[in-house]
Amino acid sequence: MSALNKLVAIALPALLLAGCELGTKEQEQVGFRGTAMVQINDPDSKAPVGEIPAPPYELTAEMLAGQKSKEAYENVQVLGDVSVDEFNYLMQAMTTWIAPDGSDIPNAGCAYCHNIENMASDEKYTKVVARKMLQMTRTINANWTPHFGNQENAGVTCWTCHRGNPVPKNVWSTAVPDPKQITGKKYGGNTPAASVAYASLNYDPFTDYLAGKDNIRVGGKAFPTKASNAAIQSTEKTYGLMMHMSQGLGVNCTYCHNSNNFAKWEDSRPQRVNAWYGIRMVRDVNNNYISALGDVWPANRRGPHGDPLKVNCATCHQGVNKPLGGAKMLKDYPALKGAAPVAAPAPVVAEAPVPAETAAVEPTKPAA
Repeated sequence: MSALNKLVAIALPALLLAGCELGTKEQEQVGFRGTAMVQINDPDSKAPVGEIPAPPYELTAEMLAGQKSKEAYENVQVLGDVSVDEFNYLMQAMTTWIAPDGSDIPNAGCAYCHNIENMASDEKYTKVVARKMLQMTRTINANWTPHFGNQENAGVTCWTCHRGNPVPKNVWSTAVPDPKQITGKKYGGNTPAASVAYASLNYDPFTDYLAGKDNIRVGGKAFPTKASNAAIQSTEKTYGLMMHMSQGLGVNCTYCHNSNNFAKWEDSRPQRVNAWYGIRMVRDVNNNYISALGDVWPANRRGPHGDPLKVNCATCHQGVNKPLGGAKMLKDYPALKGAAPVAAPAPVVAEAPVPAETAAVEPTKPAA
């Protein structure tokens, strides 16, 4: 065999394999060349966006201008400022979003929240929860635009998280160590957990970071000598949260960070600022709307430590960097836009500055 034939025999299989590998991936450069800021996606493993239910019927201008719901119905505490027609329109949509008629959900449809004989009654805990969730949805849409972008009709509805389920599929509560993890499948690591993409990391980064207000830090000392120096345990929790965010949004690290310097805000993508606000939005939701309901939650809506099931990034995103592929659902549901927005939280953490050696992941002064 000639030298040329030998070269072809060796190189051709490698080229074919490389072609197959590259052919299955989608690449998008999102930063300067040479910074490795490339998003690589596998089309076969992308989370499906799914179909979005159509509105119940057409909502006309005349219907929006009709009698207010608080004047026609009893005990309307949240949506009293919308017309009767828009109120009924939204109630019909909510049954599809949360407990659709014809499903195997007990008391599906209106009866999931209401006593059909007395619609004004608050005897069912689900109605009390739904009222609080409506307040939460309106607050998100009015006040948290720094997270999802101040675009016309951008925001969330009940469908964003629920997708036809009374409880969203992606929720969490304070975790309890699983003894089975010690002898179970390791996935090549130590006590892996789905919450951190099966990495060998702290399996519950949510309690301290998405309900608590711990600083999200990276450090290198097992026993730091100063309060401002982050311990290695904080690093493990931080990276556990980052793994969750990456998996929850279906992206890699360079969606937010510059791989030349993960901690440096000046070189990061604008999406990192969106994520900064997103973490605080999730904390607001978990503390001021979900946990704030206290004893309203029954035992089957609580975790092993008794705390209620809460939200994280995957609750809304469900494997897609823009929930529902960026669909602007508020154009069909103006009642969920909420009142005029109040001032958004200032993008400055009210904490002592972190020394450079701790390589802060959470900003003291994030780039706007």
